[in-house]
Amino acid sequence: MALLTGCPTVDLGDTPSDIGLCNPPKGVEYFTTEVWPTFVRPTDASKGCTRTGACHNEAGGNLLNFRGGATPSASDFTFNYRQTQIHLNCGNPEASPLRTKPLSGLDPHGGMDLIQPGDAADMAFLLWFEE
Repeated sequence: MALLTGCPTVDLGDTPSDIGLCNPPKGVEYFTTEVWPTFVRPTDASKGCTRTGACHNEAGGNLLNFRGGATPSASDFTFNYRQTQIHLNCGNPEASPLRTKPLSGLDPHGGMDLIQPGDAADMAFLLWFEE
């Protein structure tokens, strides 16, 4: 009589928490060095997602809230990257809400138009998706 044995079970660990979320090819590193300082928190305090007075910083209370202020730690960048993922469209980066909301002339945005098509912030965002 032949002994039937099943395939061994392999534990692959926990399911990654970012399955189904957009992960631009240049990842969190590019977000940290380019998207954050150019798009999210530029040196011009009147622009950007975390400008003084609320919006998308810790005090903002909006759907998208970043943390870490002017000098985020590595854990803040990990958190902030995760916050952006649900506002990205990897199939059509140009249509990502993270881009279209602050972009002049597209989606209505309570924080006004913050960037212009083709400016440095817009280009930094779009380059995030290039391999």
